[in-house]
Amino acid sequence: QVQLVESGGGLVQPGGSLRLSCAASGRIFSINAMGWYRQAPGNQRELVAVITSSSSTNYADFAKGRFAISRDNAKNTVYLQMNSLKPEDTAVYYCNADVSRRAYWGQGTQVTVSS
Repeated sequence: QVQLVESGGGLVQPGGSLRLSCAASGRIFSINAMGWYRQAPGNQRELVAVITSSSSTNYADFAKGRFAISRDNAKNTVYLQMNSLKPEDTAVYYCNADVSRRAYWGQGTQVTVSS
């Protein structure tokens, strides 16, 4: 069994920054891609950014230039640095990991951007 635990969400003013973390633990032999998704009320879950085991990255258009995904393979952890946050970034952010070709999800962390 694999567990993903996110942290780092919270309330931030427009223009502010947050750094999300997601640590994977459990029966892990290899982690392929890791990523961040988000879901706002009334909306479908959408991709924010993904990073492969070789650190290739891909971003949603809204995240380009503002968000940065990174990972520490030694710690089985993925990060999402979010800058210049906007009210429309408000959502629950979920971590996802492909572990030995099975997809796992974290419980989500709330990000609220409001003045």
